[in-house]
Amino acid sequence: MQDANLSTVSEFVLVGLSDTPEVRFLLFVLFLIIYLATMAGNITIFVAVSTDTRLHSPMYFFLGNLSLLDILCPTITVPKMLEALLLENKVISFTGCMFQLFFLIDVVGTEIFLLAVMAYDRYVAICHPLQYMNIVSMKLCAHLAVGTWVVGFFNSLLHTSLVFTLFFCDSNEVSQYYCDIPPMLALSCLPTYSRELVILTVAGVLGSSAFVVTLISYSYILLAVLCMNSSESRHKAFSTCGSHLTVVCLFYGTTICTYVRPSSTYSPYQYRIVSMLYGILTPLLNPIIYSLRNKEVKCALRRVISQVRPAL
Repeated sequence: MQDANLSTVSEFVLVGLSDTPEVRFLLFVLFLIIYLATMAGNITIFVAVSTDTRLHSPMYFFLGNLSLLDILCPTITVPKMLEALLLENKVISFTGCMFQLFFLIDVVGTEIFLLAVMAYDRYVAICHPLQYMNIVSMKLCAHLAVGTWVVGFFNSLLHTSLVFTLFFCDSNEVSQYYCDIPPMLALSCLPTYSRELVILTVAGVLGSSAFVVTLISYSYILLAVLCMNSSESRHKAFSTCGSHLTVVCLFYGTTICTYVRPSSTYSPYQYRIVSMLYGILTPLLNPIIYSLRNKEVKCALRRVISQVRPAL
């Protein structure tokens, strides 16, 4: 904690997007539309899963958790970005920056573990369909969901404490539109090698564990699907897993490119583009992917919209 007391920086400046007024306004409108669409899509799916009894099953329970995470993820970063674009207020306090990073890593970590749990759920559903309800009970689902949130919390607590006990003394300009690990490490006046090693080790162990669970689950799913005699059964199995697999590829690809790399390879411009993929676009695409490929979700969404429309 001595390092934290030595820090002379009380606030940070987020330098992530254009300073040109015309471009800034266009970016504000673009990101506002994307943010509102993301909120509308994920809130609708969350409400549909929560209120429609036809969707009260393990798969949709986890989908509801995923939608909640996709509501939280852009909400942590986008409002501050919109404020900076519209009002040119790019300043964020030391405490505000710390909490922003904490909640972002918490949500991202939780989603990684949740996607692994969802892969296991699909494995049991396809490879052991007759035992599915006995194995994946709602009690187990609740325990698994709580477990993902708890692991995400402690993972984020560790990462945040490692970053914000550094000594920030010279520049306070964060080369990103929000506070995140790579740009914060780049600002440190102290050597960060040991902390980076811990961060990469913890992220590598936890991330690779979740990835291995997902990979093994889908390996067994693929083998089971190839052994099916009916083309209709194969199509139904691929349709059930296709949405989740698409989301997994999008999310894992972008987060690995962002976090599983040393700070010596940190490139502000490249990092901003990649971070927008998992922080803004992935939460927007998730409800579209699931609703387009799932008839039950589409029917539930129609029922929710039909109930909301008269009230509007």
